[in-house]
Amino acid sequence: MNIKLNRILLVEDNEDDLELTIDALKANNLANAFDIARDGADALDYIFCREKWSERDCINPAVILLDLKLPKISGLEVLKKIRETNETKMIPVVILTSSREEQDIIEGYSLGTNAYVVKPVVFNEFIEAVRLLGAFWGIINEPPYQK
Repeated sequence: MNIKLNRILLVEDNEDDLELTIDALKANNLANAFDIARDGADALDYIFCREKWSERDCINPAVILLDLKLPKISGLEVLKKIRETNETKMIPVVILTSSREEQDIIEGYSLGTNAYVVKPVVFNEFIEAVRLLGAFWGIINEPPYQK
């Protein structure tokens, strides 16, 4: 069976969480279909094809897995910028964070996140969570048409 994998943008600054997420993507055969941004500014550069990302194929990712606590620009600010722009406002964004703070959850949804997922502490649960996210958003979900 030939499955087309759409790109996933992983926005994560924590080295351990990044490594776990990459391991989970690899374990679920999604490892060749993602890009990494290590801070909020880098994520916005990727999304808007600027700076080091200016040469990339400027097709929106199938989904953005977005941490909240990022250097330079917070995850919530990144989400706000994505939703303010016509070309990017339809990109599915899943907040993938360790924060269970009610204010973060409320603000994330009010800014337009598609889902808010708290990172499980147990490795096997984390692998399963990433597998489900990657499979749904990277394979199953049909993104809006792009010009």
